[in-house]
Amino acid sequence: MSDVFHTDVLTMILAGGEGRRLYPLTADRAKPAVPFGGRYRIIDFVLSNFVNSGFFRIKILTQYKSDSLNKHVSRGWRVSHKFNHYIEVVPPQMRTGKNWFMGSADAIYQNMNIIDDERPRIVCVFGADHIYKMDVRQMLRYHQKKNAECTVAAIPVPVEQASSFGIIEIDDDWRVVGWREKPDAPKTIPGRPDMALASMGNYIFNVGALVEVLERDAANSDSKHDFGGDIIPAMQATGALYAYDFSRNDVPGITERELGYWRDVGDIDAYYACSMDLVSVTPTIDLHNVDWPIHSYHTPAPPAKFVFADEERKRIGLAVDSLVSEGVIISGGQVRRSILSPHVRVNSYSLIEDSVLMEGVDVGRHARVRNAVIDKHVKISPRAEIGYDTAEDAKRFHISQGGVIADPQRRRGGITPFPFNRLRETTPVRGLIPWDRHAAGVTRPVRALHGCM
Repeated sequence: MSDVFHTDVLTMILAGGEGRRLYPLTADRAKPAVPFGGRYRIIDFVLSNFVNSGFFRIKILTQYKSDSLNKHVSRGWRVSHKFNHYIEVVPPQMRTGKNWFMGSADAIYQNMNIIDDERPRIVCVFGADHIYKMDVRQMLRYHQKKNAECTVAAIPVPVEQASSFGIIEIDDDWRVVGWREKPDAPKTIPGRPDMALASMGNYIFNVGALVEVLERDAANSDSKHDFGGDIIPAMQATGALYAYDFSRNDVPGITERELGYWRDVGDIDAYYACSMDLVSVTPTIDLHNVDWPIHSYHTPAPPAKFVFADEERKRIGLAVDSLVSEGVIISGGQVRRSILSPHVRVNSYSLIEDSVLMEGVDVGRHARVRNAVIDKHVKISPRAEIGYDTAEDAKRFHISQGGVIADPQRRRGGITPFPFNRLRETTPVRGLIPWDRHAAGVTRPVRALHGCM
C-alpha cells in the first residue's frame, strides 16, 4: 500500500452514547460531554489526540441528548476551512430509514454519504468516551506496514481483569484470530501468559473494506450492528485484521509512568478514580504536557482567587494537592485533594476533601464535603455535611446497600424514576443522590446531580 497522507484520512467519532452507567452525570448530557478534569469534557481527549497528530477532517456522530456536546464543539473546536480542515457535528439523518442508530456500526452505515462525499482512502472510527493520549500517526503507520484492511487499537490488561473487556485473540504476528466479549477464561498474549489483549474500541479501516463489511452487516437482520460484536468478527476471515499495541504508543513529552494509560470512565467509581489520578503529586496522566496539550473550550473568566488569611479565626482560603480552575473563589475555606471547575465558590470555614466540584457549585459556610462528585450549579447549604455520617445521610437519601444508586431525582417539577433494572450488571457505586439540585449530597464516590451543559 502506498503512503497515506493526512488529507487521505477521514475521522468519524462515535459520540452518541447514552452512558447509562454514568448516571446521573448523563441525566442531561451525552457521556462524551461530561465535564472532566476541571476545565475539559471527555470528548476533548480523543479530539486532542487527532488534532495533535495532524488530522483535521473530523466528523462527530451524535444522538443522545446532544445539545451540550454540540455547543461545546461549536464553540471550542473551530478550525480553518481554508485548508479543508473541519471538526463538525453530524446529528442522526435517518438516510436509511426512520430508525435512530441501532448500534455503533449502524451509526457509520447511516452516514455513508459522508464517506462518499469526502472520498478518503482511510477511515478512523474512534469512540469519544475514554481518557487517554495517543499519537494516531503511529497506529496508522502500523496499519500500513501490516497491509491491514482493519487495525484495532488494543491494550494489554492483567488476565484477572480481562473478563471486564472485549478480548482480542492474536497469533505471533498480532493478526486477530478470535474475539470474545468479557470471557471467563480469556486467551493470553503469545509469550505473555499473565496478560490478555483488550479492545479499546478504536479502529482504522481501508475505506473499501469498511464499506463492504458495513453493507453486508446492514443486510443481516440477526446482527446487532456493533463493531465489537459483529463487524470485527466478520472481518477475521479476510486475514487482514490486526491488533495494535497501544502500550507502545509514544506521545511527545510523555513520561514512562504514563505509557499505556487508558481509562474507560464508564461508571461513577471509574470516573471518580480517574479524576483522583489527576491530583496526585505525580499524576498517571499529565495535563501539563505542553508537547501534547488537551484542547478545549474555556469561558472567559478571571484567575482563581484565594482570600482571607485569618489564622486566629481559622478563616484561611487554601487549596493543596488540587486542581483549581479559572474563576474560582476560595473565600476562607479549605480544599484538599480535589478538582474545582470554573466559577466554583468555597465560602468561609468550609472544607472540601477528595471531591470533584463542577462549574458554578457554591459551597456554603461551615459546610463539609468529601468523596463527592457535585454536578454543575449545585448550591450546598451552610453547615451541610456530605460523606461524614452514613446513618444521617440515609435519612435524606436512598442508599443501596449493594452499591447501586436507585434514587429518583426531581427534574422540571416532576419525579423521574431512576432506571434501576438497567444497572444491575454494573460495577457497584457507593453513594447517594440528592432529591433536588439544591440539596447537598453524597457519601463516598458520588455526587449531587443536575446541570445542563
